[in-house]
Amino acid sequence: MAKKIKTFFACSSCGSTFAKWSGQCGQCGEWNTLIEERAAPAGRTKRQGGPAALPTPLAEVANSTDMTVSCGIGELDDVLGGGLVPGGVLLLAGEPGIGKSTLLLQVADRIAMAGRPVLYISGEESLPQIKNRAERLGLGSANLAVLAETDWPSIEQSVREVNPVVLVIDSIQTTHHPDWPSPPGTVGQIRECAQALIDYCKKSNAIGFLIGHVTKEGAIAGPKVLEHMVDTVLYFEGERHQAHRIVRSVKNRFGPTNEIGVFRMTERGLIEVTDPSGLFLSERPEDAPGSVVGCAVEGRRPFLLEVQALVTPAHYGSPQRVSTGVDQRRLILNIAILEKICGLALGARDVFTNIAGGFKSAEPALDLAVCAAIISGFQEIPIPSDTFVVGEVGLAGEIRAVPHIETRLKEAEKMGFKRAVIPAGNKKKMEYSGDIQTIAIASLTNLIKVIS
Repeated sequence: MAKKIKTFFACSSCGSTFAKWSGQCGQCGEWNTLIEERAAPAGRTKRQGGPAALPTPLAEVANSTDMTVSCGIGELDDVLGGGLVPGGVLLLAGEPGIGKSTLLLQVADRIAMAGRPVLYISGEESLPQIKNRAERLGLGSANLAVLAETDWPSIEQSVREVNPVVLVIDSIQTTHHPDWPSPPGTVGQIRECAQALIDYCKKSNAIGFLIGHVTKEGAIAGPKVLEHMVDTVLYFEGERHQAHRIVRSVKNRFGPTNEIGVFRMTERGLIEVTDPSGLFLSERPEDAPGSVVGCAVEGRRPFLLEVQALVTPAHYGSPQRVSTGVDQRRLILNIAILEKICGLALGARDVFTNIAGGFKSAEPALDLAVCAAIISGFQEIPIPSDTFVVGEVGLAGEIRAVPHIETRLKEAEKMGFKRAVIPAGNKKKMEYSGDIQTIAIASLTNLIKVIS
């Protein structure tokens, strides 16, 4: 009689396991995320480790931040808070084809050129394909070794032979551990392979990179527990039809979060953009209704962004509220405030908003720029091109103060702006002595008077 194979159901979103299938995960509430997997053999032993580690007095522990390894790319070092920390494991996630492998191949080559051994493991490309990409990018350090493999024991054997300072696995969804009977990409396989890599990096003080894909909803594919296991989570963002790419830090145990780095995709790979405000404003039209410049602060860096709005009569039933780069819910909220407080007849109008260049930001400080763009587009009145707008809009139509106002004004002054519309609350407290003329407003009704 054949032995019955034991199975269970695991949630691909949160990693929780259940004995029976159901339409909704009872832990995280997501629908249609339970996937059947085979249970591990009953006689399987735990992962074998080395000798038991002995406790060390805290005063004798070396500070890892003093031993950071530079990526060789300044923008990425800034996102990481100064560089890579030995023993750390990073997860880089992004849509297929956006350039994750290109970025990490460049990072691997820069580190290898500094004299450190690096091992790049690919489960999605063959060695000739990796070679062709490296030649196109002008890479080829002697300290950079490549391996096309998906079986974890084979990978582990190669890692111990090379003993790399940096280890890249592209991608974690393709790696397979034979101790876990499920196919690659399932919850159990991703968790098992990631834990094996983390164990190796922590014991050998190596630096690990994992490449992960994202789902159509924009979340990292695989269990959410994977993000909790690693030390740093980076999102690689950008539109395929745009030349620039953005690396955003959403988790970092060794440095600040929400830092971003801007790159430009070229035939020779990714190139750092040291002046992102100039990039996003480079094609801004002069004196165009519905166009206004706002300022968002991501991490510690200010970015001047062109916010666009198109207001047209609605001809097909309910009016549309469409946003690209701007948070959809905040757009609907701002439209409701403009209707209620300012009396703008937007109920029969389609409103489309966009942050030019494909940049995405949910910072409340862009509220005032969004409202100004909608008012300008509705009234067909252009806002002067030397004016930028910043402020958070409250439900009563009041303009609330925003943090880092001096940083925003200095960035605008550097880009040649002459006037700034800011919250009245910031005017009272700020310590700015530059050449920009600041116009303080307390409500949206004042904004209409300023830009009309």
